[in-house]
Amino acid sequence: MILSPDTSAAAALALGGASLVAALAYAAVALTAPQPAESASASPRRQGLLLLAWAAHLLALVIDIAGIGLARPGARFGFAPALSMTVWLVLAVYMVESRFVPLQSSRRVLAGLAALAVLLALLFQGESRPQAASPWAPLHWVLGLASYGLFGTAVLHAVLLSRAERQLRQKPTAAKLATTAGTPGMPLLRLERLTFQFVAAGVAVLSLAILLGWWFTPHWRWDHKNLLALLGWIVLAGLLAGRRIFGWRGRRATRWLYVGAALLLLSYAGSRFVLEVVLQRGSPA
Repeated sequence: MILSPDTSAAAALALGGASLVAALAYAAVALTAPQPAESASASPRRQGLLLLAWAAHLLALVIDIAGIGLARPGARFGFAPALSMTVWLVLAVYMVESRFVPLQSSRRVLAGLAALAVLLALLFQGESRPQAASPWAPLHWVLGLASYGLFGTAVLHAVLLSRAERQLRQKPTAAKLATTAGTPGMPLLRLERLTFQFVAAGVAVLSLAILLGWWFTPHWRWDHKNLLALLGWIVLAGLLAGRRIFGWRGRRATRWLYVGAALLLLSYAGSRFVLEVVLQRGSPA
C-alpha cells in the first residue's frame, strides 16, 4: 500500500517532512568521507547530522506506526516500518556504544541503510490495525521489534568481526592485532564478546515475545510467520548452546548468526512484503 489514502493531509505532510529530513541527513552522513585517524568525537558536525536524522526518523516512525491522522483509531504496521524500526534501533545502539567503543568505520554504511529504510517506509506505510484483542498484544509486538534490533546489532558486530579476522589472516602483524575492521583500538576478543552478548539478549527478548504471542492467541496457528520465527529462535539458541558447550567461534558461529537472523527477517518482514507488495492483500499481523 503506497502512501496510504486513509491518512489526513496534515499527518501525511508531517510524515513526509520528517522522513525527507531524516533521509537527507542520513545521506549527508553516508556520503561524507571521514578524515584520516578521525576519532568518534572529532567531527561534531557529522555527529549532529546523525543525531538530527535519528530524531527525525523517530518522529516519522511515531506518526506512521501510531496511526496518527488515520480516519479510524488504531495502529498501522507492515514490512517497511518493521525494517525502518529495526535500523533505527541498531543506530540507537550504535550511537550509545560508539561513545565507548570505536565503531566509526560502520557509520557511513549504517547511515546509508537508514536513508533507504526511511524512504521505503514512506512509500509503503503498512496497513491499519484495529485495536488488539488482548492487552498483551502491544507488548508482544514491542518485544518482537526489540529482538529485531538486538539481532541486527549482533549482525553488525559479526560483520566487523569477520572482517577483522580476515585482515589478521592476510597480514598478521602486531599493528593488526589492535585493529578490527579499520577501527583502531578495538580488541578482537572484546568485539567477539559484544557480538554474543547481543545475541544472548536478543534470544531472551525473542523468547518472551514468542511466549506472549502463544499465551494471548486463542487459536495458535503454525503458519509461515510463526514457523520461521520458531526456527530462527532454535538456530540462535543453538548458536549460544554450541558456543558454550563446544566453543564455537569464527566463521561457524557467524554463519549460524546470519542464518538465524535471516529466518527472523523472513518471519515477519518477508511474509508481510509478499502479502502487501507481491499479492497486494492484507492478513492478520
